[in-house]
Amino acid sequence: MKSMLFTGSLIIGLFICTGCNDNTTSSTDQKQISPPASASKQTVPAKDTVTPQPPRKESTPAMQTSIPRVLLKTSLGDITLELYPDKAPVTVENFLRYVNEGFYDNTIFHRVIAGFMNQGGGFSTDAVQKKNHPPIKNEASNGLKNDRGTISMARTNDPDSATSQFFLNFADNKPLDYVSPARPGYAVFGKVIEGLDVLDAINKVKTTQAPFTTHGQQVMFSDVPAEQVVILSASVLAESRN
Repeated sequence: MKSMLFTGSLIIGLFICTGCNDNTTSSTDQKQISPPASASKQTVPAKDTVTPQPPRKESTPAMQTSIPRVLLKTSLGDITLELYPDKAPVTVENFLRYVNEGFYDNTIFHRVIAGFMNQGGGFSTDAVQKKNHPPIKNEASNGLKNDRGTISMARTNDPDSATSQFFLNFADNKPLDYVSPARPGYAVFGKVIEGLDVLDAINKVKTTQAPFTTHGQQVMFSDVPAEQVVILSASVLAESRN
């Protein structure tokens, strides 16, 4: 059974997982915008000439990218996420697939570490791991940082193993950022734009150990909220434009 390893000395021994966990060490995983084409300059004929004015060329509008937004309704309040398909196209597509399928509805935050992060997106309220789609490639080298309020993909120690599980960074977690192929980091693909207070409330819950069923086996997970924090639903909101 694989666990997700956090990089960096700050969190030695902790894991961020997709298929979570190894005994009590459970784990946490945009087309370039073209500048607007300037309007073509028109030739202004000299006064009283009969030279016809060339046809007016319309300026090309700036390309716009859509910015998906997702609403997580949780048992402790609502969180609105803004996603970045220009920076993490594969990751955003994967996350939205799970959202649109209703996969995250009635799942739980199964791992919460105070001052660090909140992990969810993989287990139902009966503590059974849900069946995932195939894993995706790690896009952690996209330049986005695991700063407070960002959302990243959980994975095992295989960089390209993220499936459905994600985590919300409670703090600026620099040790989780991409450094090199040898230190591949965790892929940031969005951030909380409303509901940071809810993120904080989740991070303050009391935690304990509890049995979970993963890959058909029952194992003990640590850092489990003593009282379940449930993602009641996840839905895509109207997209904004940048």
